[in-house]
Amino acid sequence: MAIDERFLDELNARCDIVDIVSRYVSLKKKGSNYFGLCPFHNEKTPSFSVAPDKQIFYCFGCGKGGGPIRFIMDAEGLDFPDAVRFLAKEYNMEVPETGSSPQTRHVRERALEALTEAARFFYAQLHGPQGAQALAYFQRRRLSKKTLNNFGLGYAPDSFHALLDAMTQKGFTKEELEAAGLIVRSDRGTYYDKFRNRVMFPIIDMRGDVIAFGGRVMDDSKPKYLNSPETIVFNKRRNLFAMNRAKKTKSEYFLLAEGYMDVIALHQAGFDSAVASLGTSLTEEQARLLSRHTKTVIVCYDADTAGQSAAQRAIDILKKTGIRVKILKIPGAKDPDEFIKTKGADAFRKLIERSDNDVRYRIEAAKDKYDFTEDDQRILFLREAAGIIALLDSEVEQDVYTTSTAKLAGVTPEAFRQEVKQAKIRLRSQAKRKMHREVRAPAQAAQPRDRSIHFDNVRSARAEEGILSLLFADTSLMEQMRRVVSPDDFSSPELGKIYGLCSALYNSGRTISIPALEGRLEPREMDLLASALRVDIPIDRRQQALEDYTQIIQEQKLMRTAQTDAEQDPLLQKAQMQRKNKGFAE
Repeated sequence: MAIDERFLDELNARCDIVDIVSRYVSLKKKGSNYFGLCPFHNEKTPSFSVAPDKQIFYCFGCGKGGGPIRFIMDAEGLDFPDAVRFLAKEYNMEVPETGSSPQTRHVRERALEALTEAARFFYAQLHGPQGAQALAYFQRRRLSKKTLNNFGLGYAPDSFHALLDAMTQKGFTKEELEAAGLIVRSDRGTYYDKFRNRVMFPIIDMRGDVIAFGGRVMDDSKPKYLNSPETIVFNKRRNLFAMNRAKKTKSEYFLLAEGYMDVIALHQAGFDSAVASLGTSLTEEQARLLSRHTKTVIVCYDADTAGQSAAQRAIDILKKTGIRVKILKIPGAKDPDEFIKTKGADAFRKLIERSDNDVRYRIEAAKDKYDFTEDDQRILFLREAAGIIALLDSEVEQDVYTTSTAKLAGVTPEAFRQEVKQAKIRLRSQAKRKMHREVRAPAQAAQPRDRSIHFDNVRSARAEEGILSLLFADTSLMEQMRRVVSPDDFSSPELGKIYGLCSALYNSGRTISIPALEGRLEPREMDLLASALRVDIPIDRRQQALEDYTQIIQEQKLMRTAQTDAEQDPLLQKAQMQRKNKGFAE
């Protein structure tokens, strides 16, 4: 999607990157920049920086960097056009439709229209003669008529073409229905309904549009659940079931469940902040979506082994966003739906009040792995628990969990405190070894973090980065630069591309800035540029720096040219071959 450049300039002029990032990251000002914990990788020491004067962010830990649009792309899991729409909405701006592909807009609009009509069709089927079995299934699950209506639940008839026929009569083509994920084309080229003889759960996005479906069988046949494929309007990693309803909650926490029925049962019981991931384990995009609406998430996955393993994975993903995580244990039931049916909503609310924080949960989970009647098993548990506690930043928290865990395992707090101390020493030692490995590899450290980019000539590439840093600091240097260095002089194709784009911006009278290049650079190229702009060169040194950088670039170019010429010289190649053969003979 090509977006009008004037619109992008206006949008970028309105964006305040500190304000935008602050909605996701707790920032503290240090000097002229702001710092916080990176939202894109797990860290305990702030390495994520925001420079308001340059309108850029950069993480010294993972190497991600860019402007406001790139930040929203990564934080919300959006592509460039959708990130532009996201920010435009925040600043009450309308993205000019002339800047997008009419064909793409048409496909998207028709997909949403088809999905809406399909939801109506499935709903009508549930309440028609063919839906008697499905309606009875929902009634056995104790769902009220109001709940059925609120969630738009439906039924897909036991037919290969019921939906196909109904939708084609409404004017939708087979290609449009396939693009919406509603029908499937066979190897023979014929089309048939994707969902058959299943109760249907519409998946609705934050804007209230139906974007996909989940279908469940009413018996024990497989697959139990069938979800829509990813389409132009649906990405399962970026959406949560019932988020369109949960976002309106006044609750101080969100409940994260495993399945559609758990979420619906929770809402019916009055827990209106319940959501679920869509057929996959929780993703970072979904965690970031949650972090925009709550500071606390209570994970209430199924009580089986698979559910508890998924809960362990969800803890790290949620904590990475700064969310406070608690874990709900469900005694005497396999999931929230079953517990509420047998014990009631009040009993479930008491479970929530007694939910464990993630540290206590992990220690309890570790305890369940060992037989405490065996001394060697208790020792193994204490070592694992010490590793969990050693990761805590707060000494108070460490002391509390050290005491309680020691009591749990039947040892003295003093003895276990020594084990925690040893675990902390091991962690520090691992960190030191990692640092030493990095120090011992200076040539590798000089390379970009993204290994898909490699500097063949590190000396020249560093000077090329310096040229870009000067240019972004003082655009007036462009005229002088163009007389002495061109994109073709750059040893790094990526840095040469950036320099060429900057030259084009200058020619068109646009501002040379990170935001102006968003949408023109690949993410890896944007990271590279943001890294190059970390270094500020004082005003009184810029002229000398420019001369030094251009001299290095020209010298290295001459060396590359001479080497290429030598390699192409047939007489030289013959002499080299003779020397090589002589060496073998000896």
